[in-house]
Amino acid sequence: MSSRLKILACQISIPATSTLSCRNKHVELTAAKADQWLTESPADILVLPELSSLDYSSATFANLANVAEEDNGSSFQTWSDVAKKHNCWVLYGYARRCNPASSYSIATGIINPEGTLAGVYEKLHLAQFGASEEKDYFNVAGNQLVVFECKGFKLAPVICYDIRFAELARTLVLHHGVDCILHTGAYARDPSFHSWHAFVKTRAMENQIYVLSLNRAGDYFGQSVFMPPWVDENTHPVLFDAHTEQSLLLTLDRQALNHARDEFHFLDDRLPTYNLPVVKA
Repeated sequence: MSSRLKILACQISIPATSTLSCRNKHVELTAAKADQWLTESPADILVLPELSSLDYSSATFANLANVAEEDNGSSFQTWSDVAKKHNCWVLYGYARRCNPASSYSIATGIINPEGTLAGVYEKLHLAQFGASEEKDYFNVAGNQLVVFECKGFKLAPVICYDIRFAELARTLVLHHGVDCILHTGAYARDPSFHSWHAFVKTRAMENQIYVLSLNRAGDYFGQSVFMPPWVDENTHPVLFDAHTEQSLLLTLDRQALNHARDEFHFLDDRLPTYNLPVVKA
């Protein structure tokens, strides 16, 4: 067990990918960049945004029949090679082709350092507000959680809208011992954009865990954040650039986790249940 774990988080730009050739070219170019980033900054885990294989647009979503993938599709093959070369975990986003035919979900693939697909997490809550139009195109929501372990730290992926449901993060921490949530998103600058960081900070502090919240880059995206288990005037979140492509090497520190939980007893001081009698005033 290690006291520290390194995550390379990549806020990447994603061009139009409404055709299969455009999608594959984008994934190959992104993998080449990641190869260089990992060479310069070796990490235990590489994380890419929600649907990192595709641009977030109705033009691309309308063509899911061509650009969605099976779990062993070309995106997996590309990222499997990166994982093996750099001996790291890789989390990448893709549109998952499901059964029956013409069924699709928003998925995160989790590849281990041996290049094997260790798990697939499907987005539990499909967003249909602001710039989000997922229910018009994706018709399968997830029905299971995924937890994996690296260097003694337990981590779990969630996707975009999932972070706004407190019960999900609480369950991951209380019942599965998660130390860090890897939250990937495609946060456009619609009316909901400026509420996003508040949810991330709350999930981190109320559960005393790390939360990486990784957006894609672009004029209408950006501003990813890495939130520690405690934030005050001396301890701040790590903010990514407001728009441009950027990769940052981030550290999970076991001592910081333990300190937050030893100093503040939020988890220990919970009542066994809050389903209490209500007295009418």
